[in-house]
Amino acid sequence: MRNAKVQRKTKETDVAVELILDGSGKNEIDTGIGFLDHMLDSFSRHSRCDLKVSCSGDLHIDQHHTVEDVGITLGQSIAKALGDKAGIERFGSVLCPLDEALARAVVDISGRPFLHFGLKFSRPQIGSLDSSLLREFFGGFVLHAGWTLHLDQIRGENDHHLAEAAFKAFARASRQAWSTSGFTDVPSTKGSL
Repeated sequence: MRNAKVQRKTKETDVAVELILDGSGKNEIDTGIGFLDHMLDSFSRHSRCDLKVSCSGDLHIDQHHTVEDVGITLGQSIAKALGDKAGIERFGSVLCPLDEALARAVVDISGRPFLHFGLKFSRPQIGSLDSSLLREFFGGFVLHAGWTLHLDQIRGENDHHLAEAAFKAFARASRQAWSTSGFTDVPSTKGSL
């Protein structure tokens, strides 16, 4: 099974992530930030990975460290679960709607971290989450997963709908990319990712 457990403890946060990539979407998530929990629940359900995330962070200061460190630890966990990446599809691309919002996620499990973040939120908060921190979440993720990720807003007016469409698109593109093709080689002309 492709699974991983990672704990990341700093003076600012204590994050634990357990995941099974080839799961059914079961999850237990508690970051202390309700909207982030909702997005991670959506990621788990739509990528079909089983996911446990717990974080105790310095929310009395602000949400930055918690959001970024959860992204970092999730990225580390997925990288660990994928191992040498032999047999994966590598690429994934999904358009996902949620009512008036439409988001696109394009993933390359390349070993080269890069984030294009094309989501534009109209409000400073979604629920209790500082909406500017979603960029930090995905930035931490790609840096530690070693992925290229392009997230784009095609349209959307409601920030909740836009963020959720983006996470669902990210989840489904991830599932495409880490799915196994039946081949055993690494999908790269270099022979490694």
